[in-house]
Amino acid sequence: MTSSASSPDHIVVSDLTLAYGETVVQRDVSFEVSRGRVFVIMGGSGCGKSTLLRSLIGLLEPARGEVLYDGRSFWAADPAERESMTRRFGVSYQSGALFSSMTLAENVALPLEEYTDLDTEEIGRIASLKLALMGLAGFEEYYPSAISGGMRKRAALARATALDPEILFFDEPSAGLDPISAARLDELILELRDSMGMTIVVVTHELTSIFTIADDSILLDAGSKTMIARGKPTDLLEGSSDPRVVEFLSRGEKSGGSKLGLWSDEPPQGDGPEAMS
Repeated sequence: MTSSASSPDHIVVSDLTLAYGETVVQRDVSFEVSRGRVFVIMGGSGCGKSTLLRSLIGLLEPARGEVLYDGRSFWAADPAERESMTRRFGVSYQSGALFSSMTLAENVALPLEEYTDLDTEEIGRIASLKLALMGLAGFEEYYPSAISGGMRKRAALARATALDPEILFFDEPSAGLDPISAARLDELILELRDSMGMTIVVVTHELTSIFTIADDSILLDAGSKTMIARGKPTDLLEGSSDPRVVEFLSRGEKSGGSKLGLWSDEPPQGDGPEAMS
């Protein structure tokens, strides 16, 4: 789907306060996400990154504030309108959330079966195409347990893009991946932005991905429960006077690597059949 809206702001978040009961997670969060850009929500563990994502995709109603898509209020909309708006989203969860009892092709086909009137043959063709675009041609009949972690992430991405969404959300896409698999996933994210014009929102604390993919970003702070920075990560690292921002974005240098080299501690695993468990 390609939006016909002319506004450069695809998403507007205004004075958002997020809470679980009486426990406030983040307060007064405001930002805009430009159409066709990669926007990163970053911060340390427990700062509320994933909670913010849940509010953006309709899983957690904010305690206060608004989320607008193309100028339309998401949480003020009636249930039918909100469901219509979520049809424009694709979501790739941290674990991949693939159904273990289904093949990769069946996982990708699921939203097509649920939300389109396409016949079985056409659905199968689209599922194969989406998997091929993610470098998984020939793996249609494999089950999630038979492939590597990087491949599962890419299969989940194939499913998230099955309906050609306008906006794609990722929750910690590089978590648990080796450097090569993480880099491949970052490349796919950039390809989706460039080739399909998708607006992409990524929740992550991984510096490698942050500096590689982000056109724009915000930094959430767990201590103050507020957003403490907004801008392109390289600009924030070079120009911020807030020590919390500099400390977060220079962690790789302090640990002996570069700011673009903060890798997972897991051992490398390949993405071909020989790497399958």
